[in-house]
Amino acid sequence: MIRKYHDNDLNSVLTIWLNASVKAHDFVPAEFWESQVDKMRDIYIPASEAYIFEMGSEIVGFYALYENSLAAIFIAPEWQGQGIGKQLLNHAKTQRTALTLCVYQENKASYQFYLSQGFQVVGEQLDEHTGHPEYTMSSGA
Repeated sequence: MIRKYHDNDLNSVLTIWLNASVKAHDFVPAEFWESQVDKMRDIYIPASEAYIFEMGSEIVGFYALYENSLAAIFIAPEWQGQGIGKQLLNHAKTQRTALTLCVYQENKASYQFYLSQGFQVVGEQLDEHTGHPEYTMSSGA
């Protein structure tokens, strides 16, 4: 079930974000992601419109929108590969007429996932926080 984020979801969201970030971005030291938890808690999540994916009473994934940007979409590693990301992305697409996102070029699985879901590359740049190359992608419209 997908539902709107509530403040009491924060600890689960932060745990999913950290674990999934470390797994998906093994080309960036885990310490970098650990150093970003406070910013996620205090700045990014509160500034976003977030939605939660629950299985029973367990939060297993989430996404966050900031304006027309898909700022985050993360699934707990043990729940990945079961279609949850696709469901979350489809839900996000119903919230905006068009979405943009940034994805690391080295994160091939996520890049391929976004291509398969109709996103196209519209730009390339270096991530200001890590220095790694990333794509800007858009769902069009």
